[in-house]
Amino acid sequence: MITLSEKRIKELEKNFNGKKIAVIGDMMLDGYFWGDVKRISPEAPVPVLEVEEEFFRFGGAANVALNISTLGGIPVPVGIIGYDNYGTIFTSLLNEFKIMDDGIIIDESRPTTTKTRVIADNQHVVRIDKESKDYINESTEKKLFRFIENQINELDGIILQDYNKGVLTQSLIKDVIDLANKNNKLITVDPKFENFYSYKNATVFKPNRKEAEAKLGTKIVTSEEISIAGKKLMEQLNSKYLLLTLGEEGITVFENGKPVERMETKARKVADVSGAGDTVISTLTIAMAAGANIIEACYLANYAGGLVCEEVGIVPIEQKKLFETVLKERG
Repeated sequence: MITLSEKRIKELEKNFNGKKIAVIGDMMLDGYFWGDVKRISPEAPVPVLEVEEEFFRFGGAANVALNISTLGGIPVPVGIIGYDNYGTIFTSLLNEFKIMDDGIIIDESRPTTTKTRVIADNQHVVRIDKESKDYINESTEKKLFRFIENQINELDGIILQDYNKGVLTQSLIKDVIDLANKNNKLITVDPKFENFYSYKNATVFKPNRKEAEAKLGTKIVTSEEISIAGKKLMEQLNSKYLLLTLGEEGITVFENGKPVERMETKARKVADVSGAGDTVISTLTIAMAAGANIIEACYLANYAGGLVCEEVGIVPIEQKKLFETVLKERG
């Protein structure tokens, strides 16, 4: 069982503050329309939603950046938005949360990736996605890389956050990982299916079970299957560490030459797993930037992921809540 001393927990909490982490990937906006259905439309046999509340939150890589901010760090989001109304809302949220927008490029040829959920009488009725899955053009790719190149000396870490929406091309992935390794910078990866094997030589590779099963072509259920899968992926990707997330079963940590470490989920009551992966990669990265070793970082990330699973909807983890909970429950 893993435990951290009170002194070590407080030391890490202090070190979280001011860590500058770049988040490169698919910036998204999550929209919500809440209301009641009291009648059927005369135009077609469909319900009419009378909207009572409408709001927007960060999604995707933008939610990862927000988590870095609420954990006490300085996020540097790097990605694209469209020249549209949703892009304006996205920019206003950056301003609201005092997150820098220097690394955000407006691409008039693409929409701002937005997922709008319609909720009637507390029932999720439909989701409307506005997005482009085409890869960004070479000119935009070069602009993003040049920005990271100019920032690299100031960064404490880099997160590559992929949702297969086109920002992380294979060449950008390789160039950023090479740049990070050349400058001895921490680089962590939260992959998706398409570019899975392009993320070679990262510090930490963090797939979930579904992604790992799809790429390895096998079920991952038993402890033995988990160990075999993790070791195989480490060999194929040459990552320093691998973190396999297992949903409600917690996480498993792999490190060359060390025993496999299994950590059960810290969620007491799972209400909603949305955004938990974003919180885990954010906490893991800022913890390692703050001086935590891989086991300490995963210990904190596991707690953080469990805490956000207890909330309904996508919410970021707060530094104070995370460390108060860890201190209260340690041992």
